[in-house]
Amino acid sequence: MDQIERVRDFNRYYTRSLGVLGDHYLGLERPWSESRLLFEIGDGADLRDLRTRLGLDSGYLSRMLRSLTDQGLVEVRPHDTDGRVRVAVPTADGRAARAELDDRARGSVEAMLGRLTPRQRDRLIDAQEQVRRLLRMAAVEIVAVPDDDPAARECLRRYAAELDTRFPEGYDESALLRPGELAETGGEFLLAKEGAKEDDREAAGCGAWQPLSADAVEIRHIWINPANRGLGLGRRILDRLESGAQASGYRTFRLGTHTSLPEAASLYRSSGYHEIPAYSDSSYNQLNFEKRT
Repeated sequence: MDQIERVRDFNRYYTRSLGVLGDHYLGLERPWSESRLLFEIGDGADLRDLRTRLGLDSGYLSRMLRSLTDQGLVEVRPHDTDGRVRVAVPTADGRAARAELDDRARGSVEAMLGRLTPRQRDRLIDAQEQVRRLLRMAAVEIVAVPDDDPAARECLRRYAAELDTRFPEGYDESALLRPGELAETGGEFLLAKEGAKEDDREAAGCGAWQPLSADAVEIRHIWINPANRGLGLGRRILDRLESGAQASGYRTFRLGTHTSLPEAASLYRSSGYHEIPAYSDSSYNQLNFEKRT
């Protein structure tokens, strides 16, 4: 069985075990999809947010909301302060149904865990956390964008703001790539987005490469959103930057970092970089690295 079929087989087993395909999820008179929607509505949610968060088209969401409304569990009405926005709000019966759903879900999981030894339970929780991390990583898409793209500038702004707090001397935003600079010098700006279907989705990270000479480039501004750290995304962005520069004919990669960023230095060393004398006049590059291919 190849890797794709193994993932599909696990998905089928997991959904069957949870009973998400039946019409009576957790023994209730509603399918899993409606129970999930009731849970996501919480104390109230606007329909645009629900569509984005659950990845649903308007028609399917409307049908499920109509069913929950017919059951007396949800009301759909205009927002209190913006009549253009419609919100779904649970009724008293809806809040009671959600509480029952929570109780039954907890009871179901408790019963499952109860059939395992303590050590097996720990292994299961650790495995689920690993699956979650890998699925999050798989959901991240890395794309090349102009360095004056609004999302690119916002990513650089957050990068600079973090360095300003971590560097004892602070960080001056004038050290950042200028908007449109790579169009003049050559190079590439990469933006990482997690599940990026919406244009305004927050960036998961970024990085850039820029020519230094006919054979060498500088890797710059690798930054990972704190919410996406620990997933291996920094190494993935670095690999993509190196591949892009190599495809453009460059064989030497240089980069610098600050002594206040030991995690960055560790990433570069473990990626095959070795320390070299300073190659630029940047005061922030207290440690300088090079890699040749």
